[in-house]
Amino acid sequence: MPWKTLDDIDFAGKRALVRVDINVPVEDGVVTDTTRIERIIPTVDDIQAKGGKVILMAHFGRPKGKVVPEMSLEVIAPVVADVLGLPVTWVNSDYADAVAAMEGDEVLLLENLRFNPGEEKNDEGFAKRLASLGDIYVNDAFSAAHRAHASTEAIARLLPACAGRLMAEELGALEKALGTPERPVVAVVGGAKVSTKLDLLGNLVTKVDALVIGGGMANTFLAAQGINVGKSLCEHDLAETARDIAQKAADAGCEILLPRDVVVAREFKAGAPSEVLKTEECPEDAMILDAGPDSVAHIIQVFERSKTLVWNGPLGAFEIEPFDAATNAAAAKAAALSKDGRLISVAGGGDTVAALNKAGAADDFSYISTAGGAFLEWMEGKTLPGVAALG
Repeated sequence: MPWKTLDDIDFAGKRALVRVDINVPVEDGVVTDTTRIERIIPTVDDIQAKGGKVILMAHFGRPKGKVVPEMSLEVIAPVVADVLGLPVTWVNSDYADAVAAMEGDEVLLLENLRFNPGEEKNDEGFAKRLASLGDIYVNDAFSAAHRAHASTEAIARLLPACAGRLMAEELGALEKALGTPERPVVAVVGGAKVSTKLDLLGNLVTKVDALVIGGGMANTFLAAQGINVGKSLCEHDLAETARDIAQKAADAGCEILLPRDVVVAREFKAGAPSEVLKTEECPEDAMILDAGPDSVAHIIQVFERSKTLVWNGPLGAFEIEPFDAATNAAAAKAAALSKDGRLISVAGGGDTVAALNKAGAADDFSYISTAGGAFLEWMEGKTLPGVAALG
């Protein structure tokens, strides 16, 4: 890999400025999910084990360069301490004094970076102020790597830089999935709208051997073929775009899988009366809300002959039963193949993680990314500034 990792750096007696993503959900002043904090443990532990001091830098919410009290990291600091099992000191001013006074295994947590307008402007002056606090820069926030901010891009040019354990793990998983994957490669792309994933689809059809299109965006592709989709969610104005993507896939030798049969209903609510029909038989007054069992069987066949799977987005309206059936069944199969060592499976994106957790399949996937936008931009083939700066 073109970037250094913790193993390439001597941390003994050095101060490490570690960019992390601990942008966790908080309700009524209480952190409701500590997953993102838990994922920074290996990096913090390894730096301290190598004799380094850890100074954490993070953002929280979108204060847009202003001090917003409810977006202060003060409320998160004690939770970070509990999760790390270390003394954590939140610092909102006099950073240099706090760094000079660090003792033992104490960890510093700097106040929300985005309170300073220089952060999102990638201001070199702000980056220099941050860099003056440390000897080494460690980026462990892949989820912020698609942003050219002072703490992700400018600072990496001012100090010796490397990727943290989480960042390196994420980059390694993505490289296995789309960089130099074992073939055949299949991608699953679902979700409501084609318009939000045009770059993704355009890149994937040149990289994968089969592309499963599900969710509302499948309706747009079906309509582009002249199939009536009734009252289904559909971007009819993107019919030409869908046909162009299909042609690009054909030229690249990529098989596109669209639903062969569908689950339709007259209303979008849990337990609504539904029926399975052939794709071309959707009634005028019905909505397509999931792929049918024949479609799932076809998807599973493709999974079974593939070596690598990249998954982003559900196959249907997974939030409500019974329209979660296709996503659940396909996810369960991918998880089983992964557990058996027959498939490398990498998944990411907010709805994707929620859908795979709901299906009980997430734990057996090879890698689940929580990065959201950065994961999507990587899949789109874009250069991520925070990654490029480490090279």
